[in-house]
Amino acid sequence: MNYAFFDIHAHLHDKKYDEDRDKVLREMKEYGLGAITVGTDKEESGKALALARAHDHIYCAVGLHPADNVAEEFDYDYFKTIAQDEKVVAIGECGFDYHYIETFFEKDKAKKGLTWNKDAEADRQQRLFESQVELAVEVNKPLMLHGRPSEGTMDAYEDMLHILENAKKKHGNKLRGNAHFFVGDTEIARRFVDLGFTMSFSGVITFTHEYDDVVRYIPQTMILAETDSPYVAPSPYRGQRNSPMYVQEVVAKMSVLRNEPFEELRIKLLENAQRIFGIEV
Repeated sequence: MNYAFFDIHAHLHDKKYDEDRDKVLREMKEYGLGAITVGTDKEESGKALALARAHDHIYCAVGLHPADNVAEEFDYDYFKTIAQDEKVVAIGECGFDYHYIETFFEKDKAKKGLTWNKDAEADRQQRLFESQVELAVEVNKPLMLHGRPSEGTMDAYEDMLHILENAKKKHGNKLRGNAHFFVGDTEIARRFVDLGFTMSFSGVITFTHEYDDVVRYIPQTMILAETDSPYVAPSPYRGQRNSPMYVQEVVAKMSVLRNEPFEELRIKLLENAQRIFGIEV
């Protein structure tokens, strides 16, 4: 189908859509809006794939988030099997999360008997990430990266880039992907650009100026738009459940920040999504 917009990162299989998911999906299709619904563990990836298979304007990413399910090990064989599906367009979301990890860990500790050790946790996240980098290269699909640094640092991105830069030397152009919900600075952005990785921005840019400079810095061919629905609704919808329909608010803000014509940027974002994820837009 011909898309007007494409939301490259959402969670349409999330339970927050259970009451009206069909309505949301119908409105998206009527508007010409496609999306990638993103898995965060084995169960959620299965749900994402089922949803993508059922709707021609929905695709999915499958993988294990670094912090959402700290008890789950990465099942390489399972993810390799489902990654063969044509509706799977990325591996992830995967990466490093040093911002909320203690909160996530405490949530699961009581019911699963887990104990907290920062060094061991960093090692766990590295192991999970390296496995998913390996899988992405093996199945020749891009990575959907999750990076959330500790406050006041770029540590999660630095650890991620250390692995990716070494892997790039080994695998070349087979290693590719997108850093979703990008919150890095211009130096981190430069390193992703040098690797050939795109970066996507969410509705956060509509209500804070913290990322204005990096939105302007990234080349037009290396930037994408997302919502991360149902989370983090943009202005003027803050406080409501987010929707892929609101990705146009992100595009509009990008257009203003970059001083680029809206229609020119809209088309370029579709072209970028097609190049990175292999989606016919």
